[in-house]
Amino acid sequence: MIRTPLRPLAAIMSARAAGQDPDLIEAENTRARMAALHEYLLVMTRRRLLMLSAMFAVAFGMIGFQMVALAVSDPVEPRSNASAAKILANRADIVDRNGRVLATNIDTFSLYAHPHQIIDKDAAAEQLAQIFPDLEEEKLKKQFHGGQKFLWVKGHISPEEKQAVHDIGDPGLLFGPREMRLYPNEAVAAHILGGTTFGEQGTHAAEVVGVAGVEKRFDDFLRDPAKEGAPLELSIDLTVQAALEDVLSRGMVVMNAKGASAVLMDAHTGEIAAMASLPDFDPNNRPRVLTEGAQDDSPLFNRAVQGMYELGSALKIFTTAQAMELNLVNANTKIDTRGPLKWGKFKIRDFSNYGPNLTTKKVIVKSSNIGTARIAMMIGGSRQKSFLESLGFLEPTPIELIEGPTGRPQFPKNWSDISTMTISYGHGISTSPVHLAAAYASITNGGTLVEPTLLKRQDRTPGPRVVSQNVSAHARDMLRAVVTEGTASFGEVPGYFVGGKTGTADKPKPSGGYYNDKVIATFASVFPTHDPKYVLILSLDEPEDRTGPEPRRTAGWTAVPVAAEAIRRVAPLLGMAPDVDPTGKPSVTLTSN
Repeated sequence: MIRTPLRPLAAIMSARAAGQDPDLIEAENTRARMAALHEYLLVMTRRRLLMLSAMFAVAFGMIGFQMVALAVSDPVEPRSNASAAKILANRADIVDRNGRVLATNIDTFSLYAHPHQIIDKDAAAEQLAQIFPDLEEEKLKKQFHGGQKFLWVKGHISPEEKQAVHDIGDPGLLFGPREMRLYPNEAVAAHILGGTTFGEQGTHAAEVVGVAGVEKRFDDFLRDPAKEGAPLELSIDLTVQAALEDVLSRGMVVMNAKGASAVLMDAHTGEIAAMASLPDFDPNNRPRVLTEGAQDDSPLFNRAVQGMYELGSALKIFTTAQAMELNLVNANTKIDTRGPLKWGKFKIRDFSNYGPNLTTKKVIVKSSNIGTARIAMMIGGSRQKSFLESLGFLEPTPIELIEGPTGRPQFPKNWSDISTMTISYGHGISTSPVHLAAAYASITNGGTLVEPTLLKRQDRTPGPRVVSQNVSAHARDMLRAVVTEGTASFGEVPGYFVGGKTGTADKPKPSGGYYNDKVIATFASVFPTHDPKYVLILSLDEPEDRTGPEPRRTAGWTAVPVAAEAIRRVAPLLGMAPDVDPTGKPSVTLTSN
């Protein structure tokens, strides 16, 4: 900007020549300069006032907005997110095959204390002990007076308990938000679900981690934020599971059994529709692991998966099926059943004298140990072992439970001739009900291998073939005959054409040998036999039918009637309508999946 001089020389010279006062020119220029400066300062002042007004308007607007937000919100205690930022508390739901909730989360609270802030330590300890009977008053007093600045009191409390503690009114008792695992069906499917506990904990969050069952096996999946809360879908049907557990519980009482287990499996996919083990527990209040005594006495023990039992004659059908597959026998081949069958110092006997011979089919129907052992010797130990291995009998339980690998079958290292004979009728090899269910499904579904699973499957791709369709059909025919004319006559369920095989095995003593009055009674069944849909394995531990003059322990008197009642209850729930065709043509209609 060019500044105008106050006394321009040309103007001064012109003013003097014209006889005017040159000082008037300077005065006029001074006035003009001051007017311009005043205008500039006025503009700048207005701009600054506008900017300051805008800043005040924004600031007061934000304050007003925050005040309105606080006025319309619920009053809560402020919480710091930074202290719990590294704790992942969210856990996905677990649902059954129809989307019904088996495990979910609820919001609750933890209770902790700052002892140095507690006003009346003795009174607070006394009142807390009244609210929580499991807390010891004297121990609380000692902890409150111990000089600690932080103390966990309860990991999670109910809203009612929170209100009771709040009413104490002591500033040293504080609450932290918690997400707690809830099992709304209580003990139903307890051994499948397992349970959870708290891992890493902070005052404003706690890590929920699985300790058993699918909760432990799929812990990473359930806690993965990338899954965006997608639930874990199991293969079990909640309604069927509850019905099976109810029947099994009642049967266990009626048959005076120590324990019981059941596995209901889709014969084609290996999906487990229900699996139960008794006694059971409530995962909302999971009991402690036994520190002494036999673990199978604990309600935490999963008999269907971890229980390794000699399942007796239920294994005979595999010997017969393998022999037919090898073309060593057919259903009508006569088998020598004269006894006892001697092998060195060992003698193999039958329950009754079945005469000099039986057909292969009758060996299964009458459950002849001698006949089965002779068929096994035709097969040979090496081929027998390979066949049982192909059915999964020699590997840990292949199921999606953390307990699965602990279910290791027991069999002789030296597979001798006597082992071949005794294993053929289910003695000398210990395996789980889940193993047996998968093997029965594989033999009866047309001869293709299935692997047991607790996850819902969409595909029904057949597994590798273990026996031909012809052998599978003959095996089903034999199993059906066991029910219609053999040892499982109590297993008939009108309209469902049940087939199966009984198995009664003496329980081994911990010190060696076997009990004379304690057995594991098993009924391995398939229904309907002409078009298998499901396999049911039901076992009772130390059952006794005491309705007669003498206790009856065999599977035909104990496990079979309980299994029949279970099929009668669950088949309609599975969408299977009984055959009511007046022509008698076998048919079971699948109304839903």
